Formats: sequence, structure tokens, C-alpha cells
Amino acid sequence: MSRAFSLILFVLAVVLIGMLIGYATLPGEWYASLNKPSFTPPNWIFAPVWTVLYISIAIAGWRCWVRDRNSTAMKLWFVQMSLNFLWSPVFFGAQQPGMALVVVIAALAAVLTFIAAAWNSDRLAAVLFLPYAAWTAFATALTAGVVFMN
Repeated sequence: MSRAFSLILFVLAVVLIGMLIGYATLPGEWYASLNKPSFTPPNWIFAPVWTVLYISIAIAGWRCWVRDRNSTAMKLWFVQMSLNFLWSPVFFGAQQPGMALVVVIAALAAVLTFIAAAWNSDRLAAVLFLPYAAWTAFATALTAGVVFMN
């Protein structure tokens, strides 16, 4: 498989899975009825932000995949991706903000640990995760706000 084709597969897989989970767990009346922190962005902002982040996440994962499929960074990439994809079904699908807070804290830890693991071997992959780490920290604050306000 060519490098370009594997990169396209990584990007498509991450973006499409993220989109499918997003569409399957759209915020509904339950979410609208919750008290939310004052810094909660409008719902429309999430899709474009996640699209850009998912592309960066995919590129970073692909770079680690090409370099060493069995590396610690690659394993952490899969862990954080699993936690990322789990958050919406837990929060919106199961309507369990407390459990979603546990998931997003674990995801943030995995993202930060990925950055540390990739930093020396693939600085670009680590840097591609920096906006994602910031957004995940923001998502942690939003989730915590919902938990504590409801």
C-alpha cells in the first residue's frame, strides 16, 4: 500500500467515524434542557472544529503508523482515539455526563501522553496534537461544568 493511499485511509477513517458518531448522537432536547457553563460555544461550532482536529489527529496517527506500528505513541494514539469516539455515546447517547467526564479526563491524559511519547521521535505528530490537547482540555471543562451545574 502506498504512503499516500494509507494517509488518505487514515484521514477518511477518522473523519468518517467521527462524523458517524456525531450524527448518531446529536444533541437533543435532553442536552438543550441542561444548565451549561457560560463559555459553552454554539452547537454549530463543533462540526467544523472537530473536522479540522480529526484531520490533524489522523495525520499524526498515520505518521506514527508509518514510522513504527508497534510504538508506544501508536498504541497511545489508538487509546485516545477510542476514548474520543466513546465520549459522545456516553454523554449524549447514554445521557451520563458524570461518566463522560471520566472518559474525557482519560482522553486528555492519553492525548498529553501521546504528545510526550511522540515528541522525540516525531515532533510534527506531537505538534499536530497540541490544538487537540487544548480542545480536549476545553471539553473537559465544559463537561465538568455540566456535571456540577446539573
